[in-house]
Amino acid sequence: MAIAQRSAHAVDRPPGRMQAASRRSDASVEPRGPEVRTRIAYLTNLYPAISHSFIRTEIEALERIGYEVVRFSVRRSTSLATASDRSEAARTRVLLDTASQLLTALARQTVANPFRTLATLGIAIRLACRGGLNIAKLVRAGAYFAEATALSEAMRRSGLRHVHAHFGTNPTTVARLAARLSGGTYSFTVHGPDEFDAPIEHDLRGKIADSAFVVGISSFGRSQLMRWSDPAHWHRITVVPCSVAPRFLEGKPRLSDPRRLLCVARLSAQKGLPLLIEAVGQLRGLPPFRIDIIGDGDQRPNIEARIAELGIGDRVRLLGWCAPDRVVSEVATARAFVLPSFAEGLPVGIMEAMALGRPVVATAIAGIPELVDAQTGWLIPAGSVEALTGAIRAALDATTETLAAMGEVGRARVRERHHPDANAAILAGLFAR
Repeated sequence: MAIAQRSAHAVDRPPGRMQAASRRSDASVEPRGPEVRTRIAYLTNLYPAISHSFIRTEIEALERIGYEVVRFSVRRSTSLATASDRSEAARTRVLLDTASQLLTALARQTVANPFRTLATLGIAIRLACRGGLNIAKLVRAGAYFAEATALSEAMRRSGLRHVHAHFGTNPTTVARLAARLSGGTYSFTVHGPDEFDAPIEHDLRGKIADSAFVVGISSFGRSQLMRWSDPAHWHRITVVPCSVAPRFLEGKPRLSDPRRLLCVARLSAQKGLPLLIEAVGQLRGLPPFRIDIIGDGDQRPNIEARIAELGIGDRVRLLGWCAPDRVVSEVATARAFVLPSFAEGLPVGIMEAMALGRPVVATAIAGIPELVDAQTGWLIPAGSVEALTGAIRAALDATTETLAAMGEVGRARVRERHHPDANAAILAGLFAR
């Protein structure tokens, strides 16, 4: 595959990775280059978003191999920490920008094809009202239909025929309806766990049946998509791992604080962070150590209150969201990375830590055991404060040589499985079909 002009953040591709990528997909990868551009749309709920940096990594990798990716976001992003974020936001088209935009798009769509418009509205209502009709579901159906109309109109005016959505929840619902309106096609990436928590509500079976293809980010994810779909459609489900941003692949581990551990995660119920606070409380008799947590979310007040109750404010720091460069620095200089999740897909934070040569303490759930094992860290049962305290103690007691050896294995593993250029090649093959 010819490689287009690289961006400032491009990284060298490991030898043989493109061939390996081709073997990992049943799709043929057609030659691409800056002179043969393929245009596709990408849709997600909020773009750019600090917690969804992997989507941006994927888009930029596709652009390096000659794709033109038109970004669409349902809502406008307000968390733009850097000039790069603001530049990316300026390139993104927002569906829910103004009411007049939605009404204009609806009017044009209705005039152009009234029967298809009404039929798609009926589908939106039927899908939203599965399990019973009520006002809230009708409002939701109307919102999804309006967003789909705006997306369909924008794609038509831009000459776009295919949209790829991230997350199998409402972005894929909107993409599915937009494809019905326009006569185009759609595909989507499912991350979990939200889709797998409510597969019937999100109509995973129907979305897979109507799609051009579906991406799972791990073998576990693919198995769950197979579970909730017709076996006749299993051939559409492909594993394409999330990719690590070049800044992590280029970074170097430089342990500078031997008693500091790090966690990067949303402060949400899925991540199991209250368990981490309890573990620190049980370990406060150890020689001084600290756990820094990068991230924010709805559980922050509860976590802050529990830290105060346990009197461990000197052991746990909540740093909030940090700029990308600081995240790299904080991960690279920590002793180990800790993530006690209860529900996951395959966390990008773990990939980033391993890319920077950091051992990982993680729970044996979802796709995590496909990446983390005893060679790269400590894999523990989910929900066990005893197992978590034991793993943290082991990480604190491990020799520098042991930590370095784990880090090197993890670093090589991430470069092999989560390199953005190689995974973009797999996606290119899928889009080419």
